[in-house]
Amino acid sequence: MSARLTPTILRFESLPSTNTEAARQAALGAPEGLCVVAREQTAGRGRQQRAWASPKDAGLYFSVVLRPRIEAREWPLVTLAAALAVRDALKDACALETDIKWPNDLLASGRKLCGILAETVETPRGRAVVAGIGVNLNNRAFPPEILKTATSVEEQTGSAPDVERLLASLTRSLARHYETLQSAGGAAEIVRVWESRSSYARGRRVRVALAEETFEGTTRGLEPDGALRVETDEGEIRIVRAGDVLAVRKVTSEER
Repeated sequence: MSARLTPTILRFESLPSTNTEAARQAALGAPEGLCVVAREQTAGRGRQQRAWASPKDAGLYFSVVLRPRIEAREWPLVTLAAALAVRDALKDACALETDIKWPNDLLASGRKLCGILAETVETPRGRAVVAGIGVNLNNRAFPPEILKTATSVEEQTGSAPDVERLLASLTRSLARHYETLQSAGGAAEIVRVWESRSSYARGRRVRVALAEETFEGTTRGLEPDGALRVETDEGEIRIVRAGDVLAVRKVTSEER
């Protein structure tokens, strides 16, 4: 039986990045479960060093220090477990149903509501993972020019979310899914649950943008380490471990 994650929250008015601060704390020997929360980030970032807009009180900006006791090849599953935790928290605290897009976004009405960024950090106590979570609470959380592709809890539910209730729910659900991940058979269980909660897991027509190429295909579930299986039009199964995945709108018979 794995030890229960016990979250301890450190609060800041403003930080360049909650992930950077959590990594700093981890390097200083912070225990697993240390959570860093800021009202704003001045240099928030997403995957592939993209900027993440983080105006004051417009989003939940959260990072947690984890020290997984699982095989290194299974560490990418931390991101999947975090996505499941956010999905459960939004449903519990905000009555909001969301979809999970591989590998690290949560969507509502097909638009991005949350991003997750997991980063490894070397510490005197061994390698740790910092999992950063950014949830758009209202539409000030992102620039207006991406309104067609981004959304917020307030826009989706029609009311301002109770951020403290959301945070409490998030730490509870994170502890639960993280405990599952580290239990016997937990990796397979996280993959199974993720596949059941994501419309992107199977049968979804997608375009995959890799560093060196872009291709289209149909999703065919996840590998045991959380990588995405995509079947090309030629029938080849491609295993995607890093890249951007975009849904391709189905063309109707009238448009052909």
